[in-house]
Amino acid sequence: MADCVVLLHGLARTEVSFAIMEQVLEQRGYDVVRPGYRSTEAPIGTLVEQTLPEAVAACGDQRVNFIAHSMGGILVRHWLAGNRPPSLGRVVMLGVPNQGSALVDQLGDLEVFGWWNGPAGVQLGTGRQSITRRLPPVAYPVGVIAGSQSLNPVFSAMIPGPDDGKVGVSETRLEGQRDHIVLPVTHTFMMNNPRVIAEAVHFIETGYFDPDITWLGGLFTSAFPDCDQTWCMVE
Repeated sequence: MADCVVLLHGLARTEVSFAIMEQVLEQRGYDVVRPGYRSTEAPIGTLVEQTLPEAVAACGDQRVNFIAHSMGGILVRHWLAGNRPPSLGRVVMLGVPNQGSALVDQLGDLEVFGWWNGPAGVQLGTGRQSITRRLPPVAYPVGVIAGSQSLNPVFSAMIPGPDDGKVGVSETRLEGQRDHIVLPVTHTFMMNNPRVIAEAVHFIETGYFDPDITWLGGLFTSAFPDCDQTWCMVE
């Protein structure tokens, strides 16, 4: 029986953001569940209950893995803190603000921020009452991919250390994580980067990232899942 992978998008995005990742996973034989949810219309707890139980149920008796982007990773952590599928696989987090977001600290009190990001967005700060601070350490295999390229110098000036334009590398780290890798990608579209896709698949399949995967190698891995990389390039 094939594994199932649940793909969960982030704040102010839709399930379409994971369309390329879904195609790659399906080519590799996975069954994929790609739910959408109205990320800006409810608090995180409500979004979790509206989204995760149905998504996991759609996997049936298969082993369930997760690949989540940004706030989607917080939803996964929130649900797994109180629930556990009978057969839980591995979890990959892409640019997830596991330590909270310095941007939310700086901008969360602005009316326009709440209007654009909704009640869930303002829950992602770094304060002691932030939902990210109240979630327990993970006790399941998690791999975290952080981005280190930014297209927004204004936002980056508010974030300590390297960042992807919205989330700092240090903010992605998570107590209990099995592996962590930093790639030269930006936040919003990192899930479409060939190397990110290849690393995510590698973690789902092995439990670890491979720092030797290149952008071109990731592209070939994604396009030709059953083909040896060197042979494909020679041909």
